[in-house]
Amino acid sequence: MKSTISVIMVTVALALASPAWAEVIDLSLVTCKELLTAEPDRQVLISSWMAGYFSASKNLNVVDFRYTERNRQAIGNYCKTHKSDTVMNAMQKNWR
Repeated sequence: MKSTISVIMVTVALALASPAWAEVIDLSLVTCKELLTAEPDRQVLISSWMAGYFSASKNLNVVDFRYTERNRQAIGNYCKTHKSDTVMNAMQKNWR
């Protein structure tokens, strides 16, 4: 019983000490440099959100992964030479 209580107390202490998982990102402000230096999971998340955003802006309700991948590569190439530009601007210039 005593060890169970100790395990519960340690678990609660670790949970309270860990950083919060919730984070708010204004994607209109993310720069190409920030995208290129982000962790791969974050890059996928941003790319996926942008794909949905631009598809919705064109009233498309399907995802064509061929175009999503093409656009991801085009944005990556653009961002390599325009690091201070925002990702949103890069997508507006390169999205098809």
